[in-house]
Amino acid sequence: MKNETLFAGNSGPLLEKRFDYRSLAPAAAALCYPFLLKGFHTAVATPDVAPSSLAILVAVLALAVAVAVPLLGLAFALRLSASAGARRLAYASMTAPTLYVFLGVVQALVNSPIPDEAVWCLIWITIAIWSQLAPNRVVAAVPSVRRLRVVHGLTAAILSLYVLFHVANHLFGLAGEDAHAAVMKIGRLVYRSGLGEPLLVAAMLFQVGSGLHLAWRWSAGPQAFHRTYQVASGTYLSLFVLGHMNSVFIYARSFLGIPTGWDFAIGAPAGLIHDAWNIRLLPHYALGVFFVLSHMASGLRVVLIAHGTAQRTADRLWGAAVVFGAMVAAAVMAGMCGVRIG
Repeated sequence: MKNETLFAGNSGPLLEKRFDYRSLAPAAAALCYPFLLKGFHTAVATPDVAPSSLAILVAVLALAVAVAVPLLGLAFALRLSASAGARRLAYASMTAPTLYVFLGVVQALVNSPIPDEAVWCLIWITIAIWSQLAPNRVVAAVPSVRRLRVVHGLTAAILSLYVLFHVANHLFGLAGEDAHAAVMKIGRLVYRSGLGEPLLVAAMLFQVGSGLHLAWRWSAGPQAFHRTYQVASGTYLSLFVLGHMNSVFIYARSFLGIPTGWDFAIGAPAGLIHDAWNIRLLPHYALGVFFVLSHMASGLRVVLIAHGTAQRTADRLWGAAVVFGAMVAAAVMAGMCGVRIG
């Protein structure tokens, strides 16, 4: 894979540390994320009243900018001149949509009297300060992570069977809640079984741990675009999986004692659109579906190139898979927001 890795590692002599104001842009964007969702909710807060053209415009812009926060992080992660701390800050900012959901669930579990937005701001100010104070070292080679990459990839290939079924299951939401529930009931015979569920959880936790380890190693130095995207999407998915398991196993099953079916997923009865808390689930889910499909495509691209496929061909296949992932994510969210076909 020619030019796939530009640098790797984080050891070497210390360089003079300079304050880089531009590198704080991803943190500033992440800091604004909850308030962009608040802007969207304010514009569409009354479901029984048709919003004005101005309200619709404000809502669309607010949601579009919120979804663009991870894209800004990706752009800054690609900067060749960024320090390791600044690059890791950029990667971290890409997780804002799923981290904000994770934070909200934890806040509910501990019955925190502190507003989510206040805790959120404290988190990102802390991360931003750390990114500027982190040692800036000459990037040098590190011990190979090839074995971990192989095991991570093999586990992902097995888990892809569950992931693809789960995404397809959500697509049935376009046909209605009953269709989604019928398909889910079939799948749960396997992944909710006494053997299947513990194995699934263990495999997911391994993917999270190994993925974050690989992301930390690769984020020490600048990478080419496809490696950067793979690290970024994997970082998002690691927090998404942890947050999702926390929501399902701890918050829903243990804390609330409620089933985790369609109503739980869409935040019934309020739904995703018109509830001030639930709106955070929309970009969280949409990017989760998009990143899981495109991250799988990134892994497949690496395998194809390693087995002799021309890089241009592999890149085109990856691009087609990314477009397909975006279409599937849009379809899933349409179903979860009430769109029905047939």
